[in-house]
Amino acid sequence: MGKKENSLAVINVVGLTPALLGKHTPHLNSLIEEGFLAELEGSFPAVTSTAQATMLTGSYPDQHGIVANGWYFRDLAEVMFWRQANQLVSGEKIWQAARQQQDNFSCAQLFWWYNMYADVDFSVTPRPIYPADGRKIPGLYSSPDGFHEQLEIKLGSFPFFQFWGPAAGLESSEWIASSAREVFDSQHPNLMLVYLPHLDYNLQRLGPDDPAIWKDVQQIDDVAGKLIEHLRVQGADVMVVSEYGIEQVHGHVHINRILREAGYLAVRETLGWELLDYGASRAFAVADHQVAHVYIKDAKDRAAVAKLLRSTPGIEVVLDDKTKAQWHVDHHRSGELIAVAEPGHWFTYYYWLDENKAPDFARTVDIHRKPGYDPLELFVDPDIASPKAKIAWRLLQKKLGFRMLMDVIPLKPELVKGTHGRKVTGIHGPLLISNRRDLVTDSLAMPDVKAFMMKQFV
Repeated sequence: MGKKENSLAVINVVGLTPALLGKHTPHLNSLIEEGFLAELEGSFPAVTSTAQATMLTGSYPDQHGIVANGWYFRDLAEVMFWRQANQLVSGEKIWQAARQQQDNFSCAQLFWWYNMYADVDFSVTPRPIYPADGRKIPGLYSSPDGFHEQLEIKLGSFPFFQFWGPAAGLESSEWIASSAREVFDSQHPNLMLVYLPHLDYNLQRLGPDDPAIWKDVQQIDDVAGKLIEHLRVQGADVMVVSEYGIEQVHGHVHINRILREAGYLAVRETLGWELLDYGASRAFAVADHQVAHVYIKDAKDRAAVAKLLRSTPGIEVVLDDKTKAQWHVDHHRSGELIAVAEPGHWFTYYYWLDENKAPDFARTVDIHRKPGYDPLELFVDPDIASPKAKIAWRLLQKKLGFRMLMDVIPLKPELVKGTHGRKVTGIHGPLLISNRRDLVTDSLAMPDVKAFMMKQFV
């Protein structure tokens, strides 16, 4: 099978900004020299799920519906983060539009979000296995059935614990890049979407001002560079995009504690710890980096809650119905109010007032139970005298069949040094790099990325 015409690979290098390009990025620099670099006017909120949906549909959150990485499902009275069904994303996706322009068009989507049940030809995405005995086993989901097993036979098992958690690092991006080479060589898709998360980890742990971050920049440039060279040799066009820029952290806001102390947030005690009681709360926040959707049960409370939050240090602006529409986030999934942090600040999901009442999942990597995004999952608690010994003991307990809790995650928000979510443009915002000099542009709004990709297939 020969390579199809009009092949395009879109490589999402998370956290990459024009400010990070330079002597540590020779491979990306070469792609710019061949083509061009454009600044992207990022989406709001500037978070993974929203940015990806915006690029792939060419629309804003008020249309595609991905208002954050997670939100309150009012009909279920539950907060859910990191759902995976592609049906949650409204609107025409890039591969659907391209099929109208080109016969026999094929698309491979590798680790971009909302990948399950997408009507693409090839997909691979993380999907742990949850047996009835409470274990969580690393795993992938793919289409067609058995596709990821074929990749793991060639490449080894996907390094799941290097994709997220305290051990998150370069290995997961290397595996994804290797899988992209395999998929392109064997399936020859017209469009291949590839997600490389490596920069995101230490930019949150260390912040962009830490000199140590340049090692990570060089590492991801090398991984992306090898993939770019492989694709260009075979005649494929290449785009590099990013979702957002990460800014240095100076403070944090416990927005749910503020709501609780004011009498709006309800909890229920279970087995000695406290759980946020969404349905019983007059108001609570779903925190996602620098953005928090605030859900308010009674419209009579909106003005008072807005006044409370607007007077809270660390909060820059509170969006209401009028301003949500102006910011393109006026969607039924959004909170009645949306709080945006001041520069250098982020929102915790913490709602307990006594640390001894924190739920058991708070000190674990648990992206689905927490009612908000938790960047502390990238850290091991520094108060643990011998973390390796504790982790080894927990793993031994698991191997012996005992119930165990991998409770090594700190409750110390001051450890976080990088954050995102606010709309940031310019050299510290997202970017687009393309080898297609004939399509040169200085800047693009993020919804325009879809139309830009479409130029490859007309």
